[in-house]
Amino acid sequence: MMARLGIALLGLLGRLPLPWLRALGAWLGRVLFVLARPRRRVALRNLQLCFPALPEAERQRLARQSFEVFCQTFLDRGWLWAGSQALVRSRVKLTGALHELDGEQPTIVFAPHFYSMDAGGLALPLNTGREFTSIFATHPNPVLDDWFMTGRQRFGRVRMLNRADGVKPIISCLRKGGLLYLLPDMDYGPADSVFVPLFAVPDAATIPSLSRFARLGRAKVVALYSRMTPEGYEAELTPAWADFPTDDALADTARMNRELEAAIRRMPAQYYWVHRRFKTRPEGQADLYRSSQG
Repeated sequence: MMARLGIALLGLLGRLPLPWLRALGAWLGRVLFVLARPRRRVALRNLQLCFPALPEAERQRLARQSFEVFCQTFLDRGWLWAGSQALVRSRVKLTGALHELDGEQPTIVFAPHFYSMDAGGLALPLNTGREFTSIFATHPNPVLDDWFMTGRQRFGRVRMLNRADGVKPIISCLRKGGLLYLLPDMDYGPADSVFVPLFAVPDAATIPSLSRFARLGRAKVVALYSRMTPEGYEAELTPAWADFPTDDALADTARMNRELEAAIRRMPAQYYWVHRRFKTRPEGQADLYRSSQG
C-alpha cells in the first residue's frame, strides 16, 4: 500500500515545473545527507579511496551534492515514467556519436551507474527502432518491481532480462543486431569478478562481462554517459571503442574502468557513490569500510 501511495505521489510531483521539483529534490538530499549516516559514510569513504589527494572539505561537498542529485533524479522518475512522450523528449536529449546506432551491427552500450542512468535508458529507445535489451535484478517488492520494469520499457522495443536467465538470451539478442544496455561497473561480489584498478584502488572487484559479451556477441562497444542538467538530462553517446574487445579480458576490464574514471572526473557528484564499490577484497585483505568515518 505504501509503495502504491509513493508512486502516486511521485506522479503528482512530476507535474510540477522542473525548477520547483529540482529544488525539492535538493532540499531532500541535504536532509538525507544528515539522516542517512551509513550511506553518508559509504559515500565519503568511496571518495576518500578514489580521490585521496582531494581536501576533506571538497570530498564533503561532493558527497553532499551527490545526495542532492540522487534525490533529484529519484523525483524526476515521476515525469520520466509517467509524463507524456512529448514532455520526455523535450527534457531528455541524446547527443554525441548517434551514427553508432545506425545499421544492424551488434552493439553493447556501456552505461555506468550515474544517477541519470534511467533517463539515458529512455533516450536510446526514443531515438532508435532497434531492439533494446537490458539486464535487471528483481526487486523484492512486487509493486516497485512492476514500476521499475514498466517505466524502463515504456518506449520502443525494450526487453528486460533477469540476471537469472543466463547468457543465452543476451547473446541471441546481440547476434540478431540488437542493442544491449549494460551496467557492469558495480561490485557484484566475488563470483566471476577480476581485480583491476579503479582510481587509486589497485584491486577493485569488477565483472568482465563487457569484454565477454562483446566477444561472444561479436559486438562493438560504445558508452552512454548520462548527466542531469538544469533543463532535464543529456545522454552522450561515444564513438565505438577502438581495439575492443581483445583476447585479454583482464586488460579489457581494466580499460573499461579507465574509461569510467574519465567520465566520472567530468561530473563527480553525479556518480553512484552510495554503493559499497570496494566491498569485495582479494583474499586476506581487510574490509575497506570497517573503519570509515563520516
